[in-house]
Amino acid sequence: MKLKGLMLGVAAAATATTAQAADLPVAPEPVDYVRVCDAYGSRFYYIPGTETCLRVGGRLRTQFVVNNVLDDGNWGNRDQDGYSWLTRGYAYLDARTATEFGTLRAYVALRMDITNGVAGEKLDAGYIQWGGLTAGYLGSNFNIYTGQVFMGVVTRDWSDSTMNQIAYTAAFGNGFSATIALEDRSGREVGAYGGTRAPDVVAALGLSQGWGSAQLSGALHQVYPDVANNNATGGEDNYGWAIGAGVNINLPFANSGSNLFFQGFYADGALSYIGNGITGVTGVSDYTGDDTNSGFSVSAGVYIQATPTIGLAADGSYAQVDMDQNAAIGDVDRWAIDGSVQWEPVSGFVMGADIGYANTNVDGINGNSGTDTDELLFGVRMQRTF
Repeated sequence: MKLKGLMLGVAAAATATTAQAADLPVAPEPVDYVRVCDAYGSRFYYIPGTETCLRVGGRLRTQFVVNNVLDDGNWGNRDQDGYSWLTRGYAYLDARTATEFGTLRAYVALRMDITNGVAGEKLDAGYIQWGGLTAGYLGSNFNIYTGQVFMGVVTRDWSDSTMNQIAYTAAFGNGFSATIALEDRSGREVGAYGGTRAPDVVAALGLSQGWGSAQLSGALHQVYPDVANNNATGGEDNYGWAIGAGVNINLPFANSGSNLFFQGFYADGALSYIGNGITGVTGVSDYTGDDTNSGFSVSAGVYIQATPTIGLAADGSYAQVDMDQNAAIGDVDRWAIDGSVQWEPVSGFVMGADIGYANTNVDGINGNSGTDTDELLFGVRMQRTF
C-alpha cells in the first residue's frame, strides 16, 4: 500500500507541474525588423539578415507627342503615324554594401512600355560598381550633358549613348577625376559594319566644384566595313577618333537647380560621338571607301527653376558632317532647338509640355539631288517618380 500510495503521489505531482508549465508564457520568436540605412542617403533599408542596403523605386510616365506636322512630315504621308502615345514604367533596384575596398554596388533599372499599341521591354541600365571599377550596361563615359528639356521631342546632336562597358575611375580629390574604359563598339557604328573585333577605348577627365562641373572626353574607334564595302586591295582598316568638352555652370542669381551648359564634339571616322540626330540621316557613314568622314557638333542648354514648382528649359544644337567627294550624298548639316515648361505640384509628380523644331540639309553630289527637311513636333507628359 505504501508503494502504491507513493506512486500515486508522484503521478499527481507530475500532472500538477505539467499544468503549471502549460500556463507559463511562451517566449516569442525573434523578429528581424527592417532597419533604416542612412549611410547612402534617404530611402535605403538593410535587407534583413544582411549588411546590404537596398533602395527600391520606380517611375511611371505617359505622354502624347504630335509628330512632324509640316508638309514633308508625318502628317503629309498617309502611312506614317501622326501621333505617338507612350506609357512607360520603370523599376529601380539599388543595392550597396560597405567593403574594405570601397562600396560594392549593384544597380538595375528595368522598363516596360507600350507605344501606339506596340509593347516592349528592355534593360534601361544594369551595372556593378566596386570601388572605382564599373562593369555593365550604362551611359557612355564619353557623354557629357544630355539635355535640359522635360521631354526632348526632337533629337539634338550630342553624345547620348548607353552600352556595355568596363571602366575604372580614379578620384584625386578637390573634385578631380579620371576615367578609362572599354565600351562596346556595336552602339557606335555609323554605316555598314562587319563583325565586332575591338571595343572602343574611351577616356574622360572630370571636374566638379561648387560653381558647376566640366569634362574633357576622348575616344578611339575601329572602322571595320562589312564584306560588301571592304576594299580587299586597299590595305588596312582605319581607326576613327573623337574628342569632346563641356562645362555646366550653376546660376546663383536664380533658384537652386538652375544651370547653363555648353559643349562641343569633333569626330573623324567615329561620327556617333557627335550626335544621334545627324548620324541618323540616310547615307551618313563613318567611312567612304578607304577614307573616313568627319564632323562636329556644338550645343547649349539652360534650365531655370522659375518658382519652387515651375521649371523652364531650352536647349539646341548644330551639327555638320563633311562627306567624302565619292559618297552617295554631299555634306550634311542639321540644327535643332527644343523648349519645355514643367510643373511639379507634388514632390515626384510632374506635368509638362514640350515643343521642338529641327532642320536637316543634305547637299547634292555626283548627280544626286539634295534635300532640305524640316521637323516640328510637340507633346505633353505626366510623370510620377517614387
